[in-house]
Amino acid sequence: MDFIVKVEESRPAGNGRPSAGPVYRSIYAKDGLMELPEGLESPWQFLSVSAKKYPNNPMLGRRQVTETKVGPYIWLTYQEVHDAALRMGSAIRSRGVNPGDRCGIFGSNCPQWLTAMEACNSHAITYVPLYDTLGANAVEFIINHAEVSIAFVQENKIPAILSCLPNCSTHLKTIVSFANISSTQKEEAEGLGVSCFSWEEFSQLGNLDCELPPKQRTDICTIMYTSGTTGEPKGVIITNGAIMAEVLSVEQILFLTDKVCTEEDSYFSFLPLAHIYDQIMESYCIYKGSSIGFWRGDIRFLMEDLQELRPTMFCGVPRVYDRIYTGIANKVSSSGALRKMLFQYAYNYKLANLEKGLPQENAAPLLDKLVFDKIKQALGGRVRILLSGAAPLPRHVEEFFRVTACSTLSQGYGLTESCGGCLTSIGNVFPMMGTVGVPMTTIETRLESVPEMGYDALSSVPRGEICLRGKSLFSGYHKRQDLTEEVLIDGWFHTGDIGELQPNGAMKIIDRKKNIFKLSQGEYVAVENIESKYLQCPLITSIWVYGNSFESFLVAVVVPDRKALEDWAAEHHLTDDFKSLCQNLKARKYILDELNSVGQKQQLRGFELLKAVHLEPNPFDMERDLITPTFKLKRPHLLKYYKDRIDKLYCEAKEARWAGATRKDSGFGSLRSKFQRKHTGLSAFLVSFPFLVFTFIDFAVFSQRRLKLTANFLAASLAH
Repeated sequence: MDFIVKVEESRPAGNGRPSAGPVYRSIYAKDGLMELPEGLESPWQFLSVSAKKYPNNPMLGRRQVTETKVGPYIWLTYQEVHDAALRMGSAIRSRGVNPGDRCGIFGSNCPQWLTAMEACNSHAITYVPLYDTLGANAVEFIINHAEVSIAFVQENKIPAILSCLPNCSTHLKTIVSFANISSTQKEEAEGLGVSCFSWEEFSQLGNLDCELPPKQRTDICTIMYTSGTTGEPKGVIITNGAIMAEVLSVEQILFLTDKVCTEEDSYFSFLPLAHIYDQIMESYCIYKGSSIGFWRGDIRFLMEDLQELRPTMFCGVPRVYDRIYTGIANKVSSSGALRKMLFQYAYNYKLANLEKGLPQENAAPLLDKLVFDKIKQALGGRVRILLSGAAPLPRHVEEFFRVTACSTLSQGYGLTESCGGCLTSIGNVFPMMGTVGVPMTTIETRLESVPEMGYDALSSVPRGEICLRGKSLFSGYHKRQDLTEEVLIDGWFHTGDIGELQPNGAMKIIDRKKNIFKLSQGEYVAVENIESKYLQCPLITSIWVYGNSFESFLVAVVVPDRKALEDWAAEHHLTDDFKSLCQNLKARKYILDELNSVGQKQQLRGFELLKAVHLEPNPFDMERDLITPTFKLKRPHLLKYYKDRIDKLYCEAKEARWAGATRKDSGFGSLRSKFQRKHTGLSAFLVSFPFLVFTFIDFAVFSQRRLKLTANFLAASLAH
């Protein structure tokens, strides 16, 4: 295996435990896992050192917004943020909060969020992110469970905090607004024994001359509550050592495989800081003296903010990448026959060179300038590192960005419990596409067999539950030793995700251990694996597959792609609006047939095909508690919400006897197929060459007006 080394032999089944495969490390850690340098004890040192090295470098920026216009990014320097954090840390201590106590942070990404985090780091106070997307009940639970005594709160979140104060004022004694706080709000809180301060008022309580307490790697840096798909949130305990190991592992991987970040780089902050993924990336930026620019917090203007900042690093999740891909694909598709032909030729040419092993910058430099630079400009024009995590990135979307973004793209895998990324693909290794790559330099991995699902870690194609061991893992669940013991066994963290080891050593996520159920005929269904295959259908954006154990077949709730369904309606002379189309029986059958066609192509078994679907016009969202903040389906909540629909689907499927229905080809040409590789020989090149010559110049001078229209389109697409 090219990119991993075996450091321990496999384990046979025995003593009630399943077999497990060999233990592997990355080739970049073949002589041992990465060690932290001597003297590095706390993430606070990342900021304090960078403030000395780059005191005047811009650190945190946000756009100036007035009622009439939006201005450029306004920046705080490293020295300014360092001093503000020291003042805030001193002020926190003045409220009787001591090292090891807990401080909550509640709000969306902004300079105050990071300043509060660094204030906690400076005084060894454990910070506890409160999810910006969670309701008052969950916030109340976390405050009480973590015994949060002080909370920094975004101005528009203060009412939510006040609403739960009657049930959590035993611990919470101080609230600090990110900005201002009204006299009415102060009075309400003070009536319950809680003091409230504006940001400026609280800052005045601190000073720069306070003595900082000693810190150790084993100190608890943060308790990060996972949203969870079932039950109450779990508090993941992460130490200083784990945070620092993860940050330095990112640095080591970039140094060995790409290019490390410097004080010249900038990062676009829009993924929630309450999650470990973005927090680690921003900590890495602080470590390197890079700049962090925040979005406005409004999805409608995300692309506009991105183009104003012009970052060199962009971290996204598959949902965001898929939206950007769809927007660009639609623009190319409507750009005219000659431009489409040019784009297809350029795409295939560069794809072929990437598959031959050429690095990104050498695969097609001329075509990058003439054709693909327009896509790079949609991301600001300076991006050189794209990262994707939180969920599997569809293969066609990953391929598209690897070819067209003029940037390396790495897909990673990680959990809150692994302090973010524990596996990562290597950006310039094209065969890793479709995988989550190899272990980070702080982690060892192995697969453990799951016999009840048919996964064997010792087979010729090893498959099993991904298990992790290393220096960047969590220390347990806060106050839940029972849950800790369920997943930490003999030093190995059992992730619950099913992986398949590829011949080159990369890992591919293929299933989830817990999301299996049995149909009435006794067949087991691994639902996430099935959903991932149905999601390759270009007519849908989301799907939830359900199987009742008393029934023999599956049904689904599907969110259709609006444009695709409306295009189909226009072809069939239907004038219904989107919501009405979702109730149209012909539209439902069309989507059902297309989904099953995809399922058959993906070699799903008969009982894994769908017998009925409900079309949902609104995306699954957190407002209805149907997904987690990382966009994972909350299956029990979905079942409760759609219970009546599911019952109706089963009745319809039985009455209509659709079980034997087969797909009738509708002739729908998906946008995705336009970007799939077509092996073109010399004859095809000679036929297309005259058109390419005349089209290159026109495409190369693609107007600024068109670029602006593209950005507006992408923003609108993301807003849906």
